[in-house]
Amino acid sequence: MNWFKRLPGSRREVPGMEWRLLRRLPMITLVGTLLPALYALGARLFDGGLPEAEVLKAVQSADIMAIAAVVLHWTVMFTLAIGCFIVVVMKGHAYVADAYPLVDRDYPPD
Repeated sequence: MNWFKRLPGSRREVPGMEWRLLRRLPMITLVGTLLPALYALGARLFDGGLPEAEVLKAVQSADIMAIAAVVLHWTVMFTLAIGCFIVVVMKGHAYVADAYPLVDRDYPPD
């Protein structure tokens, strides 16, 4: 059984920015994950001469901000990946589904 019937005369479109973006997404995701992690690590290493209670509060705030930035970044990257995938599929060949008779018609049956 052939699940996909290619529409006669359909053609693929030229690949565009979506493929360039899909190829760069892993590196962009890695860099966008490491930058907030480095920020949180820097908050742990450099206390700035603050008292212990202030350092603990600053470290906790840095951790919360880093986690929020990473989650937001991953969400944006996942959304971009879905969008690029949709564009790739839409630029591909056209397929036709099996025909089925419509029960509800705009005109009376013959």
